[in-house]
Amino acid sequence: MRYQLDLTLRRAEGALVRVLGAAERRGFRPLAVDGEAQPDGDRWHLRLTVEGDRADENLRSQLAKLYDCLAVEVSPCR
Repeated sequence: MRYQLDLTLRRAEGALVRVLGAAERRGFRPLAVDGEAQPDGDRWHLRLTVEGDRADENLRSQLAKLYDCLAVEVSPCR
């Protein structure tokens, strides 16, 4: 199943690599990444589309534990 993740990340070196690595280790394959810096310059808004057979709650809870991740929402793709 495909999911879209909307994340708010701290603007830190390696933050994107940590998010992608966490998704892959949980059995999700990244399909698309899009992002932009927030006006305050300290945060990024990231949209990530992933595909996997596992429950989305597992991925959401693991990403929320990352220091760089300030907020995460997961929704199924249509």
